[in-house]
Amino acid sequence: MRSHLLNDTTAEHYRRSVTEGVERVAARLAATDRPFTGVTVDALASRVDGIDLDRPLGDTAAVLDELEEVYLRDAVYFHHPRYLAHLNCPVVIPAVLGEAVLSAVNSSLDTWDQSAGGTLIERRLIDWTCARVGLGPAADGVFTSGGSQSNLQALLLAREEAKSDSLARLRVFASDAGHFSVQKSAKLLGLGPEAVVTVPVDHDKRMQTVALAHELERCRKDGLVPMAVVATAGTTDFGSIDPLPEIAELCAQFGAWMHVDAAYGCGLLASVKYRDRIDGIERADSVTVDYHKSFFQPVSSSAVLVRDAGTLRHATYHAEYLNPRRTVRERIPNQVDKSLQTTRRFDALKLWMTLRTMGADGIGRLFDEVCDLAVDGWRLLAADPRFDVVVQPSLSTLVFRYVPADVTDPAEIDRANLHARKALFASGDAVVAGTKVGARHYLKFTLLNPETTTDDIAAVLDLIAGHAEQYLGESLDRAC
Repeated sequence: MRSHLLNDTTAEHYRRSVTEGVERVAARLAATDRPFTGVTVDALASRVDGIDLDRPLGDTAAVLDELEEVYLRDAVYFHHPRYLAHLNCPVVIPAVLGEAVLSAVNSSLDTWDQSAGGTLIERRLIDWTCARVGLGPAADGVFTSGGSQSNLQALLLAREEAKSDSLARLRVFASDAGHFSVQKSAKLLGLGPEAVVTVPVDHDKRMQTVALAHELERCRKDGLVPMAVVATAGTTDFGSIDPLPEIAELCAQFGAWMHVDAAYGCGLLASVKYRDRIDGIERADSVTVDYHKSFFQPVSSSAVLVRDAGTLRHATYHAEYLNPRRTVRERIPNQVDKSLQTTRRFDALKLWMTLRTMGADGIGRLFDEVCDLAVDGWRLLAADPRFDVVVQPSLSTLVFRYVPADVTDPAEIDRANLHARKALFASGDAVVAGTKVGARHYLKFTLLNPETTTDDIAAVLDLIAGHAEQYLGESLDRAC
């Protein structure tokens, strides 16, 4: 069994095995003609459940053959131009190369003596991102597993910085279109269900600052403490960007921590054309960025950034066996001093490889392409009487619904849209997402693939309309 350990004596075995795996994936990518096969849960589950994990195959080639059957053949492929569903981007090759390197070397980014240069690369990337945001010379941060963890850590710091003798008095303000991780984080931080105050949004799905000001004033009058305002730069459903400068002013006026969830909109930090859309982000106390959404990085690659490095002390604990206090005096850089995680992958390497190969402008141009595509898609939808589109995009998301001319029952239109999404997924021809606007069901394109064209969008809209019309026709036949 020692022959499977990666070391100096098995380097050639490692090379052959990884090469074979890469060749399998490359062949599958080259042959993929649709984003999904349409396999059902039951069909795939029976294959997976039928494998006896106590009887190993003993040979990586055989394992790869089996993997074709239970994973590779039926995976959802984000690189396909008609994958239009969630915030999943196609990945760039330098980042995939970085993934291979970091997995093999297997550095752990909690302490210097487990990572060495990995620690310095991560810190350099944090400094680079903080500079792009404009947080100032005292800024710092750390890589995380994703936006939810970044938001949790930011709100933890805000809670600890809030001047309150009671958790029950703390309030967090977030828009109605904000990410659910705000409510989840509040619960994990010991705050009650009333702690998160939802602020209404305007027609463009941006936080209403007049309403925010009213809620902050009411908070103060009630003797409560405005712990934090969570502004969003790229909401999950609409890609909307809250009015950051106005929110910053209100945070300064009421003494609230300003957190910007830019998990989606962080791509604008590298944008060649649209960077001004997140003006005001430089006034934040903390910022969430997800490189695995709009920097075309493999999952996971995310970070939480803070204006004042000193606030990261609220995540610091010392253990003699890991990061004893003396290492601070000795200026040994242990990233665990800043992180909610202990053992942590060297995910920063993927972004490092990408920047050193493509440059920030290269990433930014790709993100600009999908933002431009969304505008073209919005024009298609706005000109098509079969569809109702909600808002003009700020980033690369389109929310819409099929509206047949001869059906007036909103519930029946809901069912037609739900059926169209399900039928489209079952066909494997395209993958789209869904959400609710008010009480009504809508469909969603999240455009993160520069290879997607307006022809792809038009074709998928026709498929959606076809599935919806088929459902309505069958529904009418049943009613008769």
